[in-house]
Amino acid sequence: MKQEYINSFYKATIDVFRLMLDVEINREEISLVDGMISSKEANVVLGVTGDLKGSILFSFPKKMTLKMIKIMCGMEMDRIDEFVSSALGEMANIIGGNALTLLNSNNYLCDIVPPQIFVGEYNSYSMANEKALFLPIKSSIGNFDIHIFLEEKATNQF
Repeated sequence: MKQEYINSFYKATIDVFRLMLDVEINREEISLVDGMISSKEANVVLGVTGDLKGSILFSFPKKMTLKMIKIMCGMEMDRIDEFVSSALGEMANIIGGNALTLLNSNNYLCDIVPPQIFVGEYNSYSMANEKALFLPIKSSIGNFDIHIFLEEKATNQF
């Protein structure tokens, strides 16, 4: 997996957290994950199509998710409901859009599909047994994970 894939999503995440939440984030050590991955209580999957195909999985713990909503919307929430899920999906959508703009500057034409949100205490998540890059992220309001499953679309050459 190329560095520009990772950097595009990481930089977009930094920018969105800074602008929407006024929170700085830091990446811990990147690793490769094969097959099943662990998830947290609030998970958002963004599909990527075009020159790159695959998906991005953002996994947030419940406590952090509720803190994010309080900062963004000024509302104290005690559970992850439809409103919280929708706001989380929109935030991931903005990150995805910003990342694709960065990828476009590297000559990748891509699009994202609407986010899928999974709420609950899942033990694991499968992305069709493909390898993914695991980016653990730390912040002052909690730690979360980004899993990047991207590959270049095969092209037919005659």
